[in-house]
Amino acid sequence: MNALIIVDIQNDFLPGGALAVNKGDEIISIVNKLQKSGYFDLIIATQDWHPQDHGSFASNHPGKKPFEKILLSELEQILWPDHCVQGTDGADFPKSLDINNIETIFRKGMDKDIDSYSGFFDNGKQKDTGLAAYLKGRNIGEVFITGLAGDFCVFYTALDAIESGFKTILIEDATRSINNNNFLNSVKMLREKNALIIKSDPLLSGLNI
Repeated sequence: MNALIIVDIQNDFLPGGALAVNKGDEIISIVNKLQKSGYFDLIIATQDWHPQDHGSFASNHPGKKPFEKILLSELEQILWPDHCVQGTDGADFPKSLDINNIETIFRKGMDKDIDSYSGFFDNGKQKDTGLAAYLKGRNIGEVFITGLAGDFCVFYTALDAIESGFKTILIEDATRSINNNNFLNSVKMLREKNALIIKSDPLLSGLNI
């Protein structure tokens, strides 16, 4: 059985948002079509859900600017603009994203002392979101990953999916990245770990991958 994982398609990561991914809105129609294709046995989503005092926010480090680096819980941390703050419009899913078929939402980044790019674990792998156990409990062996951003949360979600024992497929045209060169490096690393990188067309045509 398979699952579609929709990673962090939230207002703050879309054009006009606090941490906008260039052309991030372009993937929404593709993700909506994938959800309606009938190809997937399960559809879940992840949601960045930070407290206002999160340690990854540059605003919580006087004198620091977004995209500078610090140590946070002994890990290198890129400082970000405030984004996806719990209960704000920026943390919400956009109205254009069809969420009716999403069975479960896994929130991440709630611990102020460590960031969580992956939908499976925090960056230090100190805490497990429960996503792997949930998928295994539903007899899922294969995951298809979409969302934002391709070089951060999508990449680390895919990496942890592989390490958790799932056959992992990244749907390349259903993701956008902060830095395209970083994304190309991410794709190379995923391929080296036997992930598949595909376009959405075969899925929308009902072909088996």
